[in-house]
Amino acid sequence: MSAELDWGNLGFGYIKTPYRYVSRYTHGKWDEGALTEDDKVTISECAGVLQYAQTAFEGLKAYTAKDGRIVTFRPDLNAERLEQSAKRLEIPVFPKDRFLQAVDMVVKANRDYVPPYGSGATLYIRPYIFGSSPVIGVKPAEEYEFRMFCTPVGPYFKGGAKPITIRVSDFDRAAPRGTGHIKAGLNYAMSLHAIMEAHRQGFDENMYLDPATRTYVEETGGANFLFVTKDGKVVTPASDSILPSITRRSLCYVAEHILGMTVEHRPVKFEEVKDFAECGLCGTAAVISPVGRIYDHGNEINFPSGMDEMGPVTRRLYETLTGIQMGRLPAPDGWIREIK
Repeated sequence: MSAELDWGNLGFGYIKTPYRYVSRYTHGKWDEGALTEDDKVTISECAGVLQYAQTAFEGLKAYTAKDGRIVTFRPDLNAERLEQSAKRLEIPVFPKDRFLQAVDMVVKANRDYVPPYGSGATLYIRPYIFGSSPVIGVKPAEEYEFRMFCTPVGPYFKGGAKPITIRVSDFDRAAPRGTGHIKAGLNYAMSLHAIMEAHRQGFDENMYLDPATRTYVEETGGANFLFVTKDGKVVTPASDSILPSITRRSLCYVAEHILGMTVEHRPVKFEEVKDFAECGLCGTAAVISPVGRIYDHGNEINFPSGMDEMGPVTRRLYETLTGIQMGRLPAPDGWIREIK
């Protein structure tokens, strides 16, 4: 029985669902973990996460496929990325097999909240891990919690994906050899002022340049860039301080192995950007957000794809990947995990 929600009019926000998963790390090991109906987190006022931001998270989705199956998209890569984030933050790794088991348990327990096929909505899944025991000296916590909840969300774009306008930010997203390559909460906290400043100035997002030289394109506060050259090549920026987006990696595979395009993953100089034909931002929420215009301190870059709709290559990539996710197109081996 489906939850009584207006699936076609959901926003992209939090709706409490009945069950979430919790596992606790004490005495040097993770407990067995279990589902709970309690959505409240109780921790010490001196918990490591509150004092020194010792936390990392992930984001993925469950879908109702065209054939009625409930599926998730490449959750193994989310498990692996959370493992890398945990190692960098001195958090004990939550095992990959148990991560996948938790995804299955949470989605299955909340299956009434998985939006129906064709509604444009999905079930967003948020796994996260944090230091829960008291820490007053600067050091890792001794106890941790791994938790996972889910919430139904509407389509990121209401009425279609219209190109957005972004600006080149004066702020740095990450430090050289810092934590930009992991999905740590602290990275997002430091981006909040920059994104609110962008919004106050009428822009949708920030383009961050490399913090060392400010001459290479990095990413936005929460998405990787994808460019299309005028001769149809797909180009994505390479940097040690860019988060390895699962959506971006999937789009590049689609471009090269399904659509037969040339793909380049390399450092991208900002001075090249004006010569590209299309630009998009890759992430779980929107898949691809098309960019129509970039402001750089009084100078404008206007992409030939324009401000009215996605460029033709970006649209092919978007429609192919969402077709795979929704079961309209065949998926590469291992990309789709069915929730039974």
